[in-house]
Amino acid sequence: MGKRIAIIQSNYIPWKGYFDIIGLVDEFIIYDEVQYTKNDWRNRNRIKTPTGIQWITIPVFQKSLKQKISETEVTTSKWGVKNWQTIKGNYSRAPHFKPLSSELEEFYCTSTLTRLSEINISLLTKICGMIGIRTKITNSADYELKGDPTEKLINLCKQAGAECYLSGPAAKSYLRENMFSQEGIRVEWMDYSGYPEYTQLYPPFTHHVSIIDLLFNTGKDCIHYMKCGKI
Repeated sequence: MGKRIAIIQSNYIPWKGYFDIIGLVDEFIIYDEVQYTKNDWRNRNRIKTPTGIQWITIPVFQKSLKQKISETEVTTSKWGVKNWQTIKGNYSRAPHFKPLSSELEEFYCTSTLTRLSEINISLLTKICGMIGIRTKITNSADYELKGDPTEKLINLCKQAGAECYLSGPAAKSYLRENMFSQEGIRVEWMDYSGYPEYTQLYPPFTHHVSIIDLLFNTGKDCIHYMKCGKI
C-alpha cells in the first residue's frame, strides 16, 4: 500500500477521531507552522460533567492575526494545575481514573512548557503511549514548507516519502485532490461514522468529547472502541 501519512495542526487533548488518524498512518506530521485560529480546537476541548458538556481551555496570547500555532504562548503558568483540577473533579469517579491518572497529573502539575504547540505535542505523545499507538510523530518545522496551502501539503508528502495522504473529511471543501493525483499521491478520507458507544459517567452519550473521556471510562480497552484498534 505504500507509506501513509497525515498532516494536521496540534489540538488540545482531542477526541478519539484525531487519535484514530494518528493510529492509522505510518507518520503523523504536526502542522503547527500555520496561522493560529481563535476559538478552535488548538487550545481547548470538551469534557463531560454532571451538568453537561464543558469546555476545558488553555489560556493563550494572540498578539497578531498572523501568529503561528508554534508561536502561541500560554498566559499563565497556572493553566496546568487549574485544568487538572477540572479534569479530576469530573472524572475521579470514572472506573479507570485512578490507575491511569498519575502520568497525566504529573504533566499537568509540573510542566513548565510555555508554548501551546509544545504542550499539545507532549500530551498527544503521552496519550498515544497510554493507548498503545506507536506511530512516528514528526513536526512540519523539520521540513521545507513552500507553495500555497495545497502545495505545502503535497511537498510535505513528497519529502516524507508518502504514497498516501489521509485527511479529515472537513478538508473536502478546499483540498485540490487532483494535484495530489498528479504527483502520484493517493488521497484517502477519514470516516468518523460507526463508532461504538461505551459507558460514560454522565448520560446522555456523546462521541464528541476529549479522548480522556474514553480513556478514563474504558481503560486499556479504549483502543477497541477506536478504528485503529481493528486493523
